Amino acid sequence: MTLSSTELDAGPALTAATKATAQQWIDDNMGKLSLWHKHIWDLAEPAWREYKSAQWYVDLLRLEGFTVESGSASMPTAFSAEWSFGDGGPVLLTYAEYDAVPGNCQSAGTERSPREGLSPYAPGHTDPHSALGISTLAGLLGTKHAMAVHGIAGTLKYTGEPAEKVQGSKVVHGLRGYYDGVDAIVSFHPFYMLPLCNTARWDTQCGSYYSKVYTFVCDEPETWQLSANPNSPIPASHSAARAPGANVALMSMYTSTRIMQDAMLPSFGGWSLSDAIFTQGQATADNLPAGIAQIQYSWRCPTLEMAEHVLTVLDRNAEHAAAMAHCRLETTWVARNRPGRTNHALAEALYANLEQVGAPQYGPEAIAAAQRIQKTLGVEPMAKPFLDECEALISPQDAEAALREHLAPWQKNWTSDDYVEMTHYAPTVRFYVSRPALKPAPGQGAYPGWVMNALGGIAATIDPTIEVAGKTIAGTFVDLLTRPELVAAAKSEFDIRVAQDPMPALLPLDFMPPTEFAWPDYALAPDGERVWYPKVAGQ
Repeated sequence: MTLSSTELDAGPALTAATKATAQQWIDDNMGKLSLWHKHIWDLAEPAWREYKSAQWYVDLLRLEGFTVESGSASMPTAFSAEWSFGDGGPVLLTYAEYDAVPGNCQSAGTERSPREGLSPYAPGHTDPHSALGISTLAGLLGTKHAMAVHGIAGTLKYTGEPAEKVQGSKVVHGLRGYYDGVDAIVSFHPFYMLPLCNTARWDTQCGSYYSKVYTFVCDEPETWQLSANPNSPIPASHSAARAPGANVALMSMYTSTRIMQDAMLPSFGGWSLSDAIFTQGQATADNLPAGIAQIQYSWRCPTLEMAEHVLTVLDRNAEHAAAMAHCRLETTWVARNRPGRTNHALAEALYANLEQVGAPQYGPEAIAAAQRIQKTLGVEPMAKPFLDECEALISPQDAEAALREHLAPWQKNWTSDDYVEMTHYAPTVRFYVSRPALKPAPGQGAYPGWVMNALGGIAATIDPTIEVAGKTIAGTFVDLLTRPELVAAAKSEFDIRVAQDPMPALLPLDFMPPTEFAWPDYALAPDGERVWYPKVAGQ
């Protein structure tokens, strides 16, 4: 039997009991969740190449009774899963991410070393998205179990979102309608900056993110100097002047953009520009002009107006670089995201559940691991090695006030993450739970990057993140399933915000994800093992 909305409205005791059941499921399955996390953490596949990670989620969700579409929205490593119980009820969505970052291969240990058998240039989880996915999976499955036990009607949707590091999937899922008809979305990320730790975002959501690939193609090098060596059987002899080629175009683009960066936007507002040179094209230094070269630019801005101005400069630089080097230019969008919309109704509801669960706490095994890292780095081991903020809560309003101290009064958005696209399709709350971070020693500065990467793979230090985030998601979902007035309030606020600031999608509905590019990838050795290049000596 499933319960009607009237029965649910009259049953706060049922809400509490359903939350307890969902959260108890997480307690009972923490050992399994921890092993699942270690599996995804060890796979550590980079953006658009998360073959094994995505398939693991698809197989597991099907075993759990979900209907799963693999390769959703034309993205080979994406998926969309759905499970319903009873008739009616709200439609709730959360999601997994599972992409890792090239060049960050780190073992789950207390010294700097790559995972066994891998190059240090292989990918590793930095944020870690492995914990993001298993945390939301914990909340999803705990809620599913409680719905069945207590007869609560509703639908749970779960999307697999690849390539977050290039913010690639959510804009595509949104354009293809995968968020349509959803009543509420819960977006989680392990904390990565203070004061947004063990809290929910309030007014200042993430801003816009644009990412574009510029491809320079020199496909007619023989037309560069028509009068040279007219009797030669090849387009140019070894001593002839050659077309500059694609590498020259790329370097012209790179250097001119670096030179122009200070002239793009004022140096305030928290904007940034990043670049990456793709490795396809010529594999060796031959005496022919390079036929193709590609560079990706990504920029984060508080406003769309600022993002568009950077785009204008980049496009102009690319056009002139191509012309100088006897190339033609192709451009391809990777992502083009709108700034996020807030939802106070959902933020308050979620934070109430986070308060009920409490901040992560680190036990003796976690403390011992942290102290061993400090000793390795020549830091006197501390009795309480983790940041105080990691084990404390901060309300959304207090976090907002602390954040605003560092921002200009006009600035409504800061940093970037592609959850912002979801906020334009349904009421969405974004929240953060602490991941293990060490307390700096006086005068020592920040810890090396490998430290947080390693702590993200040690079960004793990362499991508290998964437990707290999973229970918070489950509690919030139960509130939404059993309190129709909360769903209505979130929807009303969403409609008002959309009406006040309409913001159409920035890419066409038929936009295709750029999975065909030479994104960092691994090869398979004859024995089936993964090989990452460049390899290190002795491998």
